[in-house]
Amino acid sequence: MLYDDDWVDQTKAGRIAAVRKTIRPITPAELGQLGEQLFPIATDPWCERYHKFITDHKDAHFLRAETGNGASIIYCRESATGFWFLPGTGMGMIQPNGLKVLAEIVAGL
Repeated sequence: MLYDDDWVDQTKAGRIAAVRKTIRPITPAELGQLGEQLFPIATDPWCERYHKFITDHKDAHFLRAETGNGASIIYCRESATGFWFLPGTGMGMIQPNGLKVLAEIVAGL
């Protein structure tokens, strides 16, 4: 096994463990406050996407977790979608493999 292959497995396992440990519901008010923190400038390209995601799922239940490497995630249980963000650095939609892991974690709650 190559060192890089082993490192990736350890990182994935570590992230999953961190998510399991930190996952919790997040209220609409907390989502709003988080949006203000993440996007102090309304012209940020992710600002509109963030608020649209929240608005499009206004009756859904959201969960927030930390990945252990500085990134956080927001997961919408009903739509089985979510995004990750690294404050001050970037943001993106969670891809299918990550969504599968999150669904498994949430099912075990």
